[in-house]
Amino acid sequence: MKSPVEVVKAYFDAWGLKDESLLRSTLAPDVSFVGALGTAEGAEACVKGLLNGMWKVSPQVTVLHRFVDGDEVLTWFEIHPSEQAPVPVANWSHVENGRITRIRVTFDPRSLLEKR
Repeated sequence: MKSPVEVVKAYFDAWGLKDESLLRSTLAPDVSFVGALGTAEGAEACVKGLLNGMWKVSPQVTVLHRFVDGDEVLTWFEIHPSEQAPVPVANWSHVENGRITRIRVTFDPRSLLEKR
């Protein structure tokens, strides 16, 4: 079984590769997501949210650092919206049995909302 940091790394690798299958393999069926722009319950809703949301908003993601405390992994990264400055983001993931069960994300969404 992969360690929590390996699972979260695979989650972000999936984003960078736009690999829906890899993304699904990192998420528990009952994963819960709460973020600055929405919420999702369950793996299917989380996958749909990323495919139709952040993957389109930010074609690139740059991981700057990961902080690991047992099953908790905090990833500090930047999204790179098209034609905008990078936006810093914190993603707190909880991993159980080799899958992400909870994701909490925070960032300042103003620059994204101004373009809508």
